[in-house]
Amino acid sequence: MKALRWLVVVAVLIGVVVVLRLTVLAPEPVAVRVAAVERGTVEKTVTNTRAGTVDVRQRAQLSPQLGGLVVELPHREGDRVARGDLLLRLDDRVQAAQLELSQRSVRSAAARADEACLAEVLAEKELGRTEALHSQGIASDQVLDTLRTDRDRSRAACEAARALVAQAQAEAALTRVQLELTELRAPFAGTVAELSTEVGEYITPSPPGVPIPPVLDLLDQQSLFISAPIDEVDAESIGPGLEVRITVDSRPGASYTGRVVRVAPYVLDQLEQNRTVEVEVEFTESESVAGILPGTSADVEVILDRRSEVLRVPTAAVAEGGRVMVLRGGSLEERSVSTGLKNWQYTEISSGLEVGELVVIARDSPDVVDGAMAVAREG
Repeated sequence: MKALRWLVVVAVLIGVVVVLRLTVLAPEPVAVRVAAVERGTVEKTVTNTRAGTVDVRQRAQLSPQLGGLVVELPHREGDRVARGDLLLRLDDRVQAAQLELSQRSVRSAAARADEACLAEVLAEKELGRTEALHSQGIASDQVLDTLRTDRDRSRAACEAARALVAQAQAEAALTRVQLELTELRAPFAGTVAELSTEVGEYITPSPPGVPIPPVLDLLDQQSLFISAPIDEVDAESIGPGLEVRITVDSRPGASYTGRVVRVAPYVLDQLEQNRTVEVEVEFTESESVAGILPGTSADVEVILDRRSEVLRVPTAAVAEGGRVMVLRGGSLEERSVSTGLKNWQYTEISSGLEVGELVVIARDSPDVVDGAMAVAREG
C-alpha cells in the first residue's frame, strides 16, 4: 500500500514536470524568415566580376589640320550637332586670297591655250592649202616643209598651253582644299562633350607628321554600349547574341535589356588572382537609355538559360549539399532537395518540396536546427 502511494506521487511529479516543460518552462520558438515555394521563372546567369563601364561606339577628339586664329565656334559644350555641321572656323583670308589668285591663273592659262590652239588650227589650214598647190606643182617642197614644221610647232604649243591649264586647275584645287582645312566639321552626328579653345585664340601648328592637340571632343550618345569584365571560367559559356539584363548606378532600381555583341578573344591577366574576359553589350531599347552618361558604372547579367513555370525558392534558402529548412506545423524540418537552374535570386527545385511550403531563407541563429520549434517572422 505504501509503495502504491509512492508510485502515485512519482507519477504526479512526472506529470507536473511534463506540463511545466510544455507550458511555463517550454523554450520560446525561434523566429525565422521564410518564403513560400512557388512556381515561376528561373534563369542561369553570369554576372561581371567588377563594375562595367558605359561607353560609346563613336567618339572623336578633333583638331584642325592647320594652325591659325579661331574666328568662329558655332556650337558649345552640350550642343547636339548633325553630321557635317561646322564646329570651328579659322581665319581663312590668306587661303581665300590664294584661291582667288589660283582661279585667275586658271582663266589666264585657258585664254593662252585658246590662243595657241587657234594658231594650230590656222597652221593646219595653211598647210592644207599649200599641199593642194604643191600637188599642182605651184608650191615648192621647201615651203611645204616649213608649213609642216609650223603646224607641228603650233600643235605642241597648244598641248603645252592645255597642260598649263591643267596645272593651274590642280593648283586651284589644292588651294581650295587648304581653304576647306580652315573649317572643322562634325564627322558624325553627336554631342559636343568638351571644348578647349575660344574665339580669338591661336591654334599652334604642329611639325609635319605630328597632329595638333585636340581642341574638341565629340561623342554620339546614341551609340551606347557596356564594357564589362567576366570571370575567365565563364568565358566559354558566353557568346554574341545572348540576352543580358543591365543596371546602371546612375539609375538605381531601373533595369534594361541588351545583347552580347562581342567577347574578347583573349584573357586579361594584369590581375593574376582575377583574370577576366571583356564582354561588350549593347542596349536593345535605345530610347529608354537616353541621357545615360558615358563613363557611368554598370553591371550586366548574361542569361545563359531560362525555364518557366518551375518550382523555385530563394537561393539563400538552399544550403550546401542541397539542404533546406522547412517550417511545418510550428517546427523546423531539414530536407534534401534536388536543384536545377539557379542564380543569385532563385533556385529551381526539381524534387523535395511542394508549392506553398515555407522554407527558411536566413539561418541567422544557432537555434535554427532540425526539430526546433519556430514561428515565421515578418521582414
